[in-house]
Amino acid sequence: MKASFLKYTLHFKRPGGTSRGVLTQKDTYFILLEDQDRMGIGEAGLFRGLSWDDVPDYDIQLERACRALESGETEPWNAFSAYPSIVFAMEQALRSLEGPDPFLLFHENPFTTGESLPINGLIWMGDLSYMKQQVAAKLAEGFTCLKLKIGALDFQEELGMLREIRREFSAGDLEIRVDANGAFPSNIALERLKWLSELQLHSIEQPIRAGQPDQMAELCARTPLPIALDEELIGCLETESKSALLGTIRPQYIILKPSLVGGYSGSEEWIHLAELYESGWWVTSALESNIGLNAIAQWTSTLGVDRPQGLGTGSLFTNNFDSPLEVRKGRLHYRSGKPWDIQKIYKICT
Repeated sequence: MKASFLKYTLHFKRPGGTSRGVLTQKDTYFILLEDQDRMGIGEAGLFRGLSWDDVPDYDIQLERACRALESGETEPWNAFSAYPSIVFAMEQALRSLEGPDPFLLFHENPFTTGESLPINGLIWMGDLSYMKQQVAAKLAEGFTCLKLKIGALDFQEELGMLREIRREFSAGDLEIRVDANGAFPSNIALERLKWLSELQLHSIEQPIRAGQPDQMAELCARTPLPIALDEELIGCLETESKSALLGTIRPQYIILKPSLVGGYSGSEEWIHLAELYESGWWVTSALESNIGLNAIAQWTSTLGVDRPQGLGTGSLFTNNFDSPLEVRKGRLHYRSGKPWDIQKIYKICT
């Protein structure tokens, strides 16, 4: 078997605003396996400035991963626990190689055999006019759950916009999640959560900056609005440290991004621990191409989820790969009659 890797830059159709800055492009990486007439592909969705494995020697580690895959080890990712996105790419690539075709990673998968996944509509930060335009567009598309990025604008302005949405759509008609990406100062976070809770929101992701477990634990204990940990999970790699984090903070939810927490195996360990500590969870993509998004969606469908997942990012890029993935009426579908753009994929991989 031959293994290789390459970098591919995804370009946003429109800049995506977060409290950490504006995104115009995102580098991603692919591990390609070739074994006689079979092909396997896995995406290493490195997220610059956020991934634990955003390190200067990332290319060297990808090369090591390729050599490990070629060696024929049954679980070659065991030596790469410090590189979560590479672990995920290796898991994908091997499943891709062993499947009936490179894009069917799980046998008789519910997602690829007709079951769609409920997803939230993502609203990027921008001026209030732009954010309202996005909300209107997502509602017109049939979404019943929206996730709004907040924390970059004046808080009272953001609060006013959320009030406008809630006046028009009740909590029974529209689920609203917000994601602060750690933007709230810890000394005023509880006060802001009280304001937000009056709007009957579903939850808030990462209200304060990660790495403040005592402050986050206090917030989770006193909050009137359910809190979901996101960035807090990044870099927490050992079972003992994961258990200690959840035992200390006791969050209402955790957000699982396989590219950031160690792929299928890392995510499944988090799920097991979350259920022990009675925390809910859902799965979110991390701006992967359709190749990585497909791999996440197929795995997610095996978990029997019913709440909306964060898997609606496939349409963000100008140069994504044509695929059977399709968002319709707030759900992610796999249209098995629609082909993957195999020629484009082979072109970048050879």
